[in-house]
Amino acid sequence: MSLEGAPSAEAAQAPRSEVAELRRQLDEKHDRLLRALADAENTRRRAQRERDEFAKYATESLLRDLIPVLDNLDRALDAARAAGTAANLVEGVELIQRELLKVLERAGVTRYSAVGQTFDPTRHEAIARVVSGQAAPNTVVSEQLPGYLLHDRVLRPALVVVATAPDADA
Repeated sequence: MSLEGAPSAEAAQAPRSEVAELRRQLDEKHDRLLRALADAENTRRRAQRERDEFAKYATESLLRDLIPVLDNLDRALDAARAAGTAANLVEGVELIQRELLKVLERAGVTRYSAVGQTFDPTRHEAIARVVSGQAAPNTVVSEQLPGYLLHDRVLRPALVVVATAPDADA
């Protein structure tokens, strides 16, 4: 005997199979989401490792170019010790200086002199002021150390002595 208002076994089974299907789809999507999150984390870690590696070895080519300069310095010192004359040492050190400047130029470093230029605080560091009647005020009259640029950025400012005008009262 069947009740008119009661759902049949088939009708009750349909929502259960639909729920099971929706659960399967949800589990599938959840699994795909977890995989995507894991892939994103792996990519982030790989990128960080690559950045760390790059920073660690960024100067490798410059250092490789500097090693022969050090070798030549060792040779110059050995030759000076063997010969016993200062002239050989000076010649060897001058050669090494030229070689080192070439290596720095290949890396984008240029040396500049400030003598005769108007004092520029972005390119010069004043270490003294001298009263001068011959040089215009605020002009660099001597240089203790040259300045260096890395491409267009000051790597080290030139250390300079700047002229000041004589006092009118004196």
